[in-house]
Amino acid sequence: MDQPPKSIPTIEQVARAAGVARSTVSRAFSRPGMLSAETVAHIMEVAARLGYAPNQVARALSTGRYGNIALIVPDVANPFFPPLIRAAEARADAAGLCVFLGDSDEDPDREERLTGKMAAQVDGFVLASSRLGEDAVRSLRGRRPVVLVNRDIDGLDRVLIDSAPGTAAAVRHLQELGHRRIAYVGGPPFSWSNQQRRTAVLRTAGELAVEAVEVAADRPSYEDGMAAAPAVLSARTTAAIAFDDLVAQGLMAGLAELGIDVPAGFSVIGCDDVLGARTYPPLTTISARSTDAGRTAIEMLLAQIESGPSSGTAQRLDTELIVRATTAVPPAA
Repeated sequence: MDQPPKSIPTIEQVARAAGVARSTVSRAFSRPGMLSAETVAHIMEVAARLGYAPNQVARALSTGRYGNIALIVPDVANPFFPPLIRAAEARADAAGLCVFLGDSDEDPDREERLTGKMAAQVDGFVLASSRLGEDAVRSLRGRRPVVLVNRDIDGLDRVLIDSAPGTAAAVRHLQELGHRRIAYVGGPPFSWSNQQRRTAVLRTAGELAVEAVEVAADRPSYEDGMAAAPAVLSARTTAAIAFDDLVAQGLMAGLAELGIDVPAGFSVIGCDDVLGARTYPPLTTISARSTDAGRTAIEMLLAQIESGPSSGTAQRLDTELIVRATTAVPPAA
């Protein structure tokens, strides 16, 4: 015979079992900083023993907090983002928050729909490599706290992985090997990271008397990297710096299909260091610090949620070139 379902423990039962007032139990879950650590630990132990979980809807109505935050990325399949997502979720979990993950698929309209639907359920947003227009980002900031990753908008908190130093080092590395005509295989045209890397390539190449040509990949994908291979060869370049590791891997595959060996026949440098050490040949690339970016973004968002709007702080994370096995002297050298 089926057993009747057990009743769900109430906050009053937790309060009686813990020997405290109902309001103290409520504070332990919604405002633990108002109580001593010993009191909070005691209430949590009793609640866990009884199987009590707070009603999130009621909690949101009484505190104005949902206990959720949103993280939106442009492409969850891009290897740059999983370490960032994992670090963000770990930091949020440590703060007792749940992360809602959204994938905009590189589409600003879809990203705007996602933020609109999530805004009524979350305490704030982390927008990683957002494709939204600046006005849309500022409008969202008027509704909920927002932290940006790899998007530089004055007045908003943002974490910026500064790939310019690493990109400049990549150009110098190629110049020192003897390359005099190189390609930059770019990413999404409106991406802040793409604009930063493109500028660093062109500026540093100009300073070193190296010719730099641009080849569009548009979407940071393996397939677009493969498709760029004929273009870098027809441009008579001997090396390429790719927008990210995924494009670099596709470019190497495309070159291999055309009978070009890397690095003996062509040098390739990626960016983000998310695939480089695991591929053959190991990819020369620029570090990304995506894990640090995810953790830092959540910490900045938590500060806004607890203390109110920020005047807009930019946290910059430096990068460096990691030389492995996909760069060598040009074939004519």
